[in-house]
Amino acid sequence: MAQREFTDADYAVLANFRFKLRQFQAFSAAKAAEFGLTPQQHQALLAIRAAEAGQATIGYIADRLILKPHSASGLVDRLEALGMLIRRASPHDRRQARLELTVAAQALLAKLSMTHREEIRRLRPMLVELLDSVDN
Repeated sequence: MAQREFTDADYAVLANFRFKLRQFQAFSAAKAAEFGLTPQQHQALLAIRAAEAGQATIGYIADRLILKPHSASGLVDRLEALGMLIRRASPHDRRQARLELTVAAQALLAKLSMTHREEIRRLRPMLVELLDSVDN
């Protein structure tokens, strides 16, 4: 399939797409702050909650948040200090810790996730239209 040159309209679509993503990130950061979390802490809690049972480790967090392992370790340390997670030694490899959310973290994440789902539902028509415009 032949590639055509980018038009002014193509650039506008890409710029608008990035703008809308940044708006959602700003919304998400503000909501996390309302709950006393940084955006990265919120994202880490969400990743741990979404991981398959026993799969959330520092390496997993590093991968999901696109962080260096030492940065993920520091993030996990801060969440542990906030009482948001518990480290448990892996039954298969004692050098590796499995991460689990505390009851308080689960409750906080449930509230945050509800507001995010509402925002995504509100944005859905605009996002679909925006994604469709990439094909034109």
